Amino acid sequence: MIDAAALEFVERHRRGVLITLRLDGRPQASNIAYGVADGAIRISVTADRAKTRNLARDRRASLHVASQDFWQWVVIDGNAELSGVSSTPADEVGRELAELYEQVRGEPHPDWDDFYRAMVAEQRLVIRLLPEHAYGQPSLQ
Repeated sequence: MIDAAALEFVERHRRGVLITLRLDGRPQASNIAYGVADGAIRISVTADRAKTRNLARDRRASLHVASQDFWQWVVIDGNAELSGVSSTPADEVGRELAELYEQVRGEPHPDWDDFYRAMVAEQRLVIRLLPEHAYGQPSLQ
């Protein structure tokens, strides 16, 4: 069971540092924007990124999220799932990327046709981090 305060903290924020494991076992850190849906932390990424290759090989990952003042923070550990790459404009992956875009940006894209074409051209997919463990200091109370 994951601490509800930790999950609530992560849901209130939209930026963090994703930690994946390199082939040699050392951590690889990436600044990312994310959204939360259906119990998963969702991240838009391209197929050629190190974090994508790392997660294809080893699903273990951690997400570090800090408050603006940096004193409150949470780390979520879990296993990641990778969607397929968006291959046709407005396909299932493209629609999930559109939902994620709106969640992160807080507004719709100004040109959805252009958005869907870009998702295919950039070979975008969704990382879904499934929380298994959380720790940190989500509250200073």
